[in-house]
Amino acid sequence: MAAPNLGQAVASAWETKVGRKPTDNIHDSYWLLHQFDKGNGYLERNGGRLCEVSLEFAINTTFKAYDDLETLDTTRVDVFDAAQYNWKQIAGTVTMSAKEVAFTQGEGGKFDLLAAKLENAKNSHDYEINRQMYTDGTGTGGKEIGGLELLSPTLPTTGSPGGINRATYTWWRSQTQSGAKTTAAYDNLRSSITACYNDCSTGVNNAHPTGLVSSQTIFQAYEGILVAVEQITDKRNADIAFKGENIAFKGAKFAFDEEMGTTASVYMWNTDFLKLAYQAGFWKKMYPPVDPSNQTADVYKILTICTLVALACRRIGKVHTIT
Repeated sequence: MAAPNLGQAVASAWETKVGRKPTDNIHDSYWLLHQFDKGNGYLERNGGRLCEVSLEFAINTTFKAYDDLETLDTTRVDVFDAAQYNWKQIAGTVTMSAKEVAFTQGEGGKFDLLAAKLENAKNSHDYEINRQMYTDGTGTGGKEIGGLELLSPTLPTTGSPGGINRATYTWWRSQTQSGAKTTAAYDNLRSSITACYNDCSTGVNNAHPTGLVSSQTIFQAYEGILVAVEQITDKRNADIAFKGENIAFKGAKFAFDEEMGTTASVYMWNTDFLKLAYQAGFWKKMYPPVDPSNQTADVYKILTICTLVALACRRIGKVHTIT
């Protein structure tokens, strides 16, 4: 080994930092990923080649107005199905060379370097999960998570997320609205978000979107159409705007994520119906260090096995082509 017992120190520090499963986070970096921390957005599975979830997709049509001894309809009505998602793997490494250990031992601050590497590894891992949660799953040869663009595309009649063909089964389609302007820039932004939000909802109960995300440009356009509100918090300061984490739409948190880039869209979801599933024991799992035969270093492998799972695609929405 490059450094005796360093493997145990790294493993212990990593376990302290990330735990064995997802935990609450107080920061909003990688915004989409961490919205799942704050509610019930994670789904743990123990084993299985596929991540399978049960779906209720229809009502029992045998119920009707009835009188006395009238014959009831005993037709068996299929109301349940299942969606199956492929598990995806996201992995990386942390390397500590003998030279790094030697140069930072004692007063050199060895454990400061270790802590910095672990923090960087955690953030890098979060970044990659968060990035893939926006994709259509075709990147890196189809090895990436099928994210929001797969589950809520511009054309919801396309694709087969979870193995269910949307062209055939209308109940598996997500919601979509165009945000294209009529005359002035963003003159339909509020109405298109409202329509998509209502499409994703079920009237007056709790099945409403809980989160919305867009690019910075679209988020600023949304801020621009809000009624101006000035806060006077003390005699010396008059705050004319709210922080991003305090902006919402009908109670749903609304923020921008840098990973959206220049995409002219708004995604919305409810974590009752959209889950980040992971295999038990494989959430940012760190493996024992490997000592390469041709290098003086310890290499630590980190692996997450997860996938993004829709339980009801019609509760996920996208406002697209916003101008």
